[in-house]
Amino acid sequence: MADQTHRTFEDLVAEGAAVPTEGWDFSWFEGRATEARPTWGYARAAGARLAGATAALDVQTGGGEVLDFALGTAAVNGSARPRLLAATEGWAPNVRKASALLSARGVVVVASAEDAPLPFADESFDLVLSRHPVRAHWPEIARVLRPGGTYFAQHVGPASAFELVEYFLGPQPEPVRGGRHPERERAGAQAAGLEVVSLRAERLRMEFHDIAAVVHFLRKVVWMVPGFTVEAYGPQLRSLHRRIEAEGPFVAHSTRHLFDARKPELRP
Repeated sequence: MADQTHRTFEDLVAEGAAVPTEGWDFSWFEGRATEARPTWGYARAAGARLAGATAALDVQTGGGEVLDFALGTAAVNGSARPRLLAATEGWAPNVRKASALLSARGVVVVASAEDAPLPFADESFDLVLSRHPVRAHWPEIARVLRPGGTYFAQHVGPASAFELVEYFLGPQPEPVRGGRHPERERAGAQAAGLEVVSLRAERLRMEFHDIAAVVHFLRKVVWMVPGFTVEAYGPQLRSLHRRIEAEGPFVAHSTRHLFDARKPELRP
């Protein structure tokens, strides 16, 4: 853990508020916050899927870091990359970051709002990937997949990090806590005509070691506490800072599930 001795509340909050939030690189949190990783190792598993694909799409790629790692894993193993590689992203700073990072890998990054139809023709891809999409647009995923193609993705599950969410927002109603439930998402995939080959879920421990980590996390993962600012939540932040200093890390739990779904082959 980073040495935060003699760091004041004001110093820590200012630091957390100043860190850039573009992309999905979480290396800044090293020594300040931890989150256990799912046992399935999504990025490496995605690399193995890419090795067998001819045309692949990464939906809501963020800053492109996960796709870049997955492609690097495939390259290290000596596998050929897909002939066609594309990614979508809706937030302009991430579009720029992903384009700069992924251009050397031959990935075309397309600016596309997360709730918009995918800007590709029917049956364009035999593999669609996504890590932590805001929402899976099942009909669109099914539309762009070729018959026999695969959707392989890691989703955020229900009530993820809600110990932190409810610290700031208070108890949330059950429909909010139960959102993103894997079984509801399974039903959505099946309604779009996909076969769910495998669906795995895990609950994972998170620890926040200082208030700077909390501030940066809530600025970066903006849907956790919508409208979060240091000014709006100053009293809660100060109280949580005192709690961490007195009791140690603030503990929460993330939830993740891994989708492996397939578009059926055409019948003769």
